[in-house]
Amino acid sequence: MQILDGKKVSQELALKLQGEVATFKAQNIHPKLTIILVGEDPASESYVRSKKKLAESVGLEFDLIRYTPEEMDTAQLIEKIQELNNDQKVHGILVQLPLPKHIYEPEIIKAIDPKKDVDGFTAYNLGKMFLSTDFEELAPCTPLGVIRILESYNIDILGKEAVVVGASNIVGKPMGVMLLNRKATVTICNSKTRDLAAQTRRADILVVAVGKAKFITADMVKEGAVVIDVGINRGEDGKICGDVDFENVAPKTSFITPVPGGCGPMTVACLMENVVKAARRLSGLTTEKTS
Repeated sequence: MQILDGKKVSQELALKLQGEVATFKAQNIHPKLTIILVGEDPASESYVRSKKKLAESVGLEFDLIRYTPEEMDTAQLIEKIQELNNDQKVHGILVQLPLPKHIYEPEIIKAIDPKKDVDGFTAYNLGKMFLSTDFEELAPCTPLGVIRILESYNIDILGKEAVVVGASNIVGKPMGVMLLNRKATVTICNSKTRDLAAQTRRADILVVAVGKAKFITADMVKEGAVVIDVGINRGEDGKICGDVDFENVAPKTSFITPVPGGCGPMTVACLMENVVKAARRLSGLTTEKTS
């Protein structure tokens, strides 16, 4: 069993991005990420801090725009996003989710210019992913992080049985598409899947993103499987844990991500990668592929 060290891979990616950003700055291009945060959700505050820290270490310009729930509604937030869409100094726009319930999330995501959609959540960027790996230009950051980890450890995806547990638009569905693009045979499981354990036991590569502490147990995992745990939860002991019962599952695996220190750091690093990609295209340093 080998630990897939997301922290190490994220640091390597950050170092590479640091070099690219320095090259941009030499051409008077200053890649900039703007995050909009509505409310004071503790988890969101923590995520934003980690994004700010890595953005600054890579050399990106970073701007955080805060609003209280009372001073922002759907129409006002769309107006602010359109202002950022038109701001040539801003290369990446991220609206931190979840939003307060009175703000309609789908309309907010739809309002972001796909070329600045560094979360990879717009229908345009998600749709392009279906074409091939060539069109995964601004892919959702967590699935992209999983792919980067697999690549870093030279884990072959071609022809493998891949099972994704969780079918969200943010992780599960795009994860399935990205694995399919790399010629895995993919099963995506959801809350209505019958006999989930029968599905997960087939997996050469098992990706779990359900948000339930220690949900995947040792009897649900094939001997020698690669297990990617996307979940971040608090266990009964109050400690951070994943969706996989790490202690009991790890001995059965060939590779496994820890929580914390696995997918989390890679999600943030891949956000920075998307900002750099967006800045490159918006600045005309490469020709954007057309679909």
